[in-house]
Amino acid sequence: MSPRAPGGLTPARMVAHCLLVEGPNGLTLIDTGFGTADIAEKRMGRGFIALMGAALDPSETAISQVRAAGHQVEDVTDVVVTHLDLDHAGGLGDFPNARVHVFADELDAARKRASVKEKNRYIEAQWAHGPNWIEHTVAGDQWLGFESVQAVSEDILLVPLRGHTRGHSGVAVRRPSGGWFLHAGDAYFSHGEKETPPTCPSGLSMFQTMVQMDKKARHANQDRLRSLHAEHGPDSGAAEIVTIFSAHDAVEYDALADVTD
Repeated sequence: MSPRAPGGLTPARMVAHCLLVEGPNGLTLIDTGFGTADIAEKRMGRGFIALMGAALDPSETAISQVRAAGHQVEDVTDVVVTHLDLDHAGGLGDFPNARVHVFADELDAARKRASVKEKNRYIEAQWAHGPNWIEHTVAGDQWLGFESVQAVSEDILLVPLRGHTRGHSGVAVRRPSGGWFLHAGDAYFSHGEKETPPTCPSGLSMFQTMVQMDKKARHANQDRLRSLHAEHGPDSGAAEIVTIFSAHDAVEYDALADVTD
């Protein structure tokens, strides 16, 4: 999916960045973007579609991209979601037999929809098929200064990054060529937020503030991501490189478009 943000206060183009990981026992999909039923039924709501200028192109769905890469739906054995917002979990129904990994706090928030914000951001129809949820608790190992990290597999880690939602996470993926990718979901929205001092289009700053569930946690986790980028980013000279990207930044997406490892 390639939604276009409206107005001059936001980027002209935004994306929904999903990641497909090949493992010894199958494929793991990280985030799903919009699904085929989202597009067919416009179940995100006409207001959201109009506001975001969403490009509802079936060829851009995760399932179409998986097939275009020569795989079958059944090859995707696991889905890992950074969180369950409507533009991240819409494709769950396209992979009905996959195990779906999520932090328990996030799944609980999506089920309860206890606040107005959560009633608007979570669409229960996107998981009405009854996914095989694998709930992870926020407790576990350390990874490059981040605590309570949970292993999905030997090469895929759930990294708590609360704030945008109650159980938001990043997903770290070990690269065969060395180092890591870190899909930071909606922990930040603009590539400038990784830098010191951070920069961000004013519209995106306002949006992040408007939808956040925990301001203190969100800002603390952005600080941690900036430190990680400074100490382990591609230009840091560190022995272990971590390439961080967010879910919606088109600049980061384009920079990684031809990376296959």
